[in-house]
Formats: sequence, structure tokens, C-alpha cells
Amino acid sequence: MPKLQKIIGHLSQQEQLRSDLQQDNVSHAYLFSGQRHLGKMSLALQFAFDLLSTDVAEERNEQMQSQFERLTHPDLLVLDQLWMEETCDDWDEIAQTSNVPQIHRSKAPKAKTDIISIDDIRALHERLMDTGSGKYRCCVIRSVERMKDAAANAFLKILEEPPEGLVFLLTTEHQSSLLPTIISRTRVVPFQRTSIKDLKILLEGVPEDDQKFLMHIASGAPGMVVRLRDDPDLLRLHRTVHTTAQTFWRAHSLRERLQILSSLHKRGQESDDLLLHLGMTLREQSAATVCKNAPAFAQLAADLHTNAHRQMLAQRFVLSID
Repeated sequence: MPKLQKIIGHLSQQEQLRSDLQQDNVSHAYLFSGQRHLGKMSLALQFAFDLLSTDVAEERNEQMQSQFERLTHPDLLVLDQLWMEETCDDWDEIAQTSNVPQIHRSKAPKAKTDIISIDDIRALHERLMDTGSGKYRCCVIRSVERMKDAAANAFLKILEEPPEGLVFLLTTEHQSSLLPTIISRTRVVPFQRTSIKDLKILLEGVPEDDQKFLMHIASGAPGMVVRLRDDPDLLRLHRTVHTTAQTFWRAHSLRERLQILSSLHKRGQESDDLLLHLGMTLREQSAATVCKNAPAFAQLAADLHTNAHRQMLAQRFVLSID
């Protein structure tokens, strides 16, 4: 469930949103832009809650927060996790983060990726036509760059003529990949890495060795710190993946490097984690190595978000680096 979280850092962004609400200057669409795990979705949900709380009697706040966090509030739509055959097909799990209808994704041809399709936009549009119960209605969409051309163009039409009182709260890790016309119809809220000082608040009571590792791999992202701090098994897994990624850059055998990258062949968390640590451990290498290999790694990361053959992408990457 989308529990409201304490926002770490991002004071200027919080102040901007607070000012918009207080001055009745709320945009019909916001784009929260920045790297993964910075807190974009957390702040988007918090702002959605603040908007839906407008003119709500204080005695109803507790009931409203419960509805909000269970995704049963009538004025809240969230599109986060998507149904994917064999990858994310547990409807109960999906219902914890998304309440936009997705049953169409399980029908032939079944969805195999987390790309937001034009059918997803049509299902969303039907819900957007519902009558609201308050001053505002909110539609939160995570990683809006998952929309490809047809879906993006269909969504653009909704942005151009949004229903009265509807506020879109969109997040993206790759603003440059969005249609310029979508960006131009939103109020962009850029997110930067959180300071070490702010992150340390999250690490009270954590062993010093774990603190150093968490600060290193978090790269200013509080969401990553919280995930690993609260899950010792996940922290150990990331330590293992980090070591594996370090081995990749030290390896001289083409066969060994390809074997390490076999985790990239299938979409999923294992692939995402390895890619994350490959990038981190690349930055640990010499300046010359980083300079030579950073463009190829950036291309690999971008290509893995497409429908290209993932094994071939891994092979091409290994052949292109020193």
C-alpha cells in the first residue's frame, strides 16, 4: 500500500508545492523529474493527499488517510506496478500500488513488459471520467517514460483538455525521453540527490560498516537507503551483487564477462540490481577506464529499456568496452 512517508530533503520542492496549494495556483499537471529512489513518488503521493484533504473536516482526516493508503479513495488514481506475464502477475501485489484497471493486460496478446500501452491509457481515461467528490481529483503515474508513442500521444490529448479539478502527478527518471509537448504541459519539479547530512538521519543505529556501504550505493537517494536499511537480506544481496559487478570490471575474459551479464537477459529485479551496481562500480575504476567505458554503459542502460534482444545488447556491450 502507498503509505505516506516522511520526506527526506527536497525542502525547496516541498515549499513550492505548499505555496501552490496555499495560493490556489495548483497546476493541472506536475512532472517530478530525477534519478531513481530520490523520493519523487513519495512527494507525489504526499501532495496528492494534501490536495484531496482540501476543505476536508479535521475529524475525517484519519478515515481519509486510511482510504488513501488502501487506494480506495474515490478521487485517487494511481498507475504504478503493471501486470506482466510471468514477471508481475500477482493481482494482490499489484493492487497494493495501482488501482487503475489492468485486466486487459492479461488477455491475448498478454503484456510481457512494463510499457504503458495505449490500452492502459484508454482504461485510465475511462476512470478519469468519473465524477469527483471533492475540489480536486489526483492521478499519480510512476515513470511516465514507460509510455511509447501511441500511448504518449493519447495521454497528451488528455493533458490538453483535462477534466475540471483533475491534477496529474507524474514521475520520470528520463525526462529527455518524453515528448516535448508533454513536458510543456506540465510544471516540472526537478529532484537532486539528497545531502549526506540529510541521509545520515536515516542511519541512526546502523553499524558503521553498513552505513558506509549504504551511503556509497545510495548516491544521495533516500529511498535506496530505507529499502536496504530495513531489509538485512536485501542488504546482503546487494553486497553480493556489488562484488559481482566489481569482478566484471576486473575480468579480462570475454566469456567471464558474458557469464556475469547473463542476469541482464531477462527483465526483472535481478537485472535492474546488476545494472545499478555495474554503474556504481564503473565509477570506482580509474578515470581513464570511466572515460572509455561510460558511453557504452549509458547506451546499454538506455537500450535495456526498449524491446531489443537483451542477450544481444549484453554481448554488444562486452565487445565495445576495454
